[in-house]
Amino acid sequence: MRVRACRGGAPAHIDVAKFVKMTEYMQTASVDPIEVVRRHSLTTLVRDEIERHIIEGALAPGDKLNEADWATRLQVSRGPVREAFRALEQAGLVRTEKNRGVFVRTVSLAEADEIYAVRAVLEEAACRMLAVSIDARKLAGLRDWLDAMRAALDAQDHDGYARANVAFHDALVAASGNSKLYETYRRLVCELSLFRRAALVVHADAMERSLAEHRAILTAVASRDAEHAAALMHAHVNGGMQRAHAACEPAGPLSVVRMPTASND
Repeated sequence: MRVRACRGGAPAHIDVAKFVKMTEYMQTASVDPIEVVRRHSLTTLVRDEIERHIIEGALAPGDKLNEADWATRLQVSRGPVREAFRALEQAGLVRTEKNRGVFVRTVSLAEADEIYAVRAVLEEAACRMLAVSIDARKLAGLRDWLDAMRAALDAQDHDGYARANVAFHDALVAASGNSKLYETYRRLVCELSLFRRAALVVHADAMERSLAEHRAILTAVASRDAEHAAALMHAHVNGGMQRAHAACEPAGPLSVVRMPTASND
């Protein structure tokens, strides 16, 4: 049996087989294994929903998460919410302060620079892998996200462009076929979402240039030019970091940055 949930726009699966050893123990302890699996699945769903609010910007860095409020909102007991908070802390999205509660983390400009640097390496590797394994199905899926970005650009829908942008990168890394690389990438992107997005609205033509960069990357991958695709991705991610710096300059180089909506390049 598998329970399917959605986290950050990507499918997540809970495989009951992972709980076999736990189940054997609970049977000897007279505990209902189905109840434990159900509870774990519920915790995952609660975590996914809170994470979605963080990534989409509905919860801002520094916001306090109230256990009772979330239990009421999601119509669950407080246990799964408490466990979801722990999972989100392990993922680097929230922090627990003694005697104060749980808060959405803030990410400094210096931390964001480190995340961008690691992300560039991961996405370069994903481009190289995908250039070898690209097929018509994977290419069509990535082109669909480019079309969504084009439509958002035409409508001057900055938030819509941000969502399609993130989805394009997510799909590209997932299509590389390396699950460990993808898991590492997902965590980085979640942390980077705490830094927030403003880079694409600093310059009027920022979305236009961003879209052109994405098209060039996909063209190189589709042509199976692994090294060119990796070089274009490196320049693209580095450009996103520079745009983030430009957006943050008024706040000063060492400031903690708080920006609205989802993260971008």
